[in-house]
Amino acid sequence: MNANIIFSTRQLARLLAVVLSLATGLPASAVFAQTPTLAEIARKEQERRKTLKAPAKVYTNKDLPARAATVMSAPAVAPSAAAASPADKPADKAKPAADQKDEAWWRARMAQAREEVRRNELFAEALQTRINSLSADVINRDDPAQRAKLSDDRQKAVAELDRVTIEIQAGKKQIADIEEEARVAAVPPGWIR
Repeated sequence: MNANIIFSTRQLARLLAVVLSLATGLPASAVFAQTPTLAEIARKEQERRKTLKAPAKVYTNKDLPARAATVMSAPAVAPSAAAASPADKPADKAKPAADQKDEAWWRARMAQAREEVRRNELFAEALQTRINSLSADVINRDDPAQRAKLSDDRQKAVAELDRVTIEIQAGKKQIADIEEEARVAAVPPGWIR
């Protein structure tokens, strides 16, 4: 029994589409679905744009206040040049005197010192994690060139950790000095907590 199966081109295309849909996991109906032509999509987009309202107001530099427009058009100044500008000199002379050190000043000073210590401690923890990771990588590498590079990176991280540790100690000393200064100045203890 010799059965010759003859498929038409259309049947082969359908069979190929079904096989491809099964292979890709798409439902067969998605393969046979008609997609809109480019002309239909363009027509629909044109109709959609006709129904949209024009923007109520388009803002330009002319709409901005005069001061804001000059700030926007002025070239950016480097931070170092801005710090050395003569406009900042009078502000430096207006620093609070010893009798103007109020609760907010003491709280801000102590908060800044504590925040600096906290950031340095977090950085030290991250460095220690990096050192531990690099140590493990040095041990597990077979290539001497890679091992040397990792060892060099580890030494740099150890040096940075030593520097950060010194900064942490200096920050803790600064906190102790602020507490002592506040005690001598008869500042209520609640102001520096």
